[in-house]
Amino acid sequence: MKNLENNKKINSEEMSVCDRAELSIRKKFHKQLFSRFAKALNEYKLIEPNDKIAVCISGGKDSMLMAKLFQELKRHNKFNFELVFLVMDPGYNPENLEKIKYNAKVLNVPIQIFSSNIFENVFEIEKSPCYLCARMRRGYLYAEAKRLGCNKIALGHHFDDVIETILMGMLYGGQVQTMMPKFHSTNFEGMELIRPMYLIREADIINWAKYNGLEFIACACKFTEKISVEEKENRELSSKRKKVKQLIAELKKDNAQIETNIFRSVQNVNLATIIGYKDNEGRHNFLDSYDSEKFFDEE
Repeated sequence: MKNLENNKKINSEEMSVCDRAELSIRKKFHKQLFSRFAKALNEYKLIEPNDKIAVCISGGKDSMLMAKLFQELKRHNKFNFELVFLVMDPGYNPENLEKIKYNAKVLNVPIQIFSSNIFENVFEIEKSPCYLCARMRRGYLYAEAKRLGCNKIALGHHFDDVIETILMGMLYGGQVQTMMPKFHSTNFEGMELIRPMYLIREADIINWAKYNGLEFIACACKFTEKISVEEKENRELSSKRKKVKQLIAELKKDNAQIETNIFRSVQNVNLATIIGYKDNEGRHNFLDSYDSEKFFDEE
């Protein structure tokens, strides 16, 4: 028995980083990661037979895990689809680009890298550079993915991104909206954007990375590099998303279901109790149908 335990220990120590990361997806984090990944794919119909998907990798923890989840899905081989692991270099410094290449090699993700000049274009912009950068990144990714024959791009936004976006829209934008699990591109005909990490919690992604001793790049843009450490800390603390993240954490102390409730709020919209809404046909007000539909007080 003792020899058997020793052999297991040796085998564990001899496992490559990639083998350990993949095994942890199948075993230790299967429920938290792969099950929720598969649920999002099924619930929102994100993948169909013969899709060719550009898995967009920024170099951070979310997109790199997404790549490994797609590889695990491919291993099951339930229907035919193709994957391209796409990395855009928007102007990373050499250290960050090498970190992305290193992690991809260690995790056995066959990335394809193409370059753009996005960081250079937004470097001097002071108002909403992150928003502009994100829009430009998406355009470049769509274009390159379409050139490679893909019909979908996959981004690594997770559950926490979704609920934070809901609250940010309400508190700072004066509107009720969410980050959709998929949508058709308006500028690239035949292309779709999908978010397969939609139901995965950020804490579980962090735990997976820590468990496997993996370190990924965070925001690596030149805009954040040019400001001092003190300014960077103040900027992070005052950012809208940071504040919303802190607010959710504070509310969760009193109500463990707060995150789920925020998520469900955009699935249970009762239009009979909404003053107004807008769609592709324009704006609508409850007064438009007030007399014909007879709004009554709930008794």
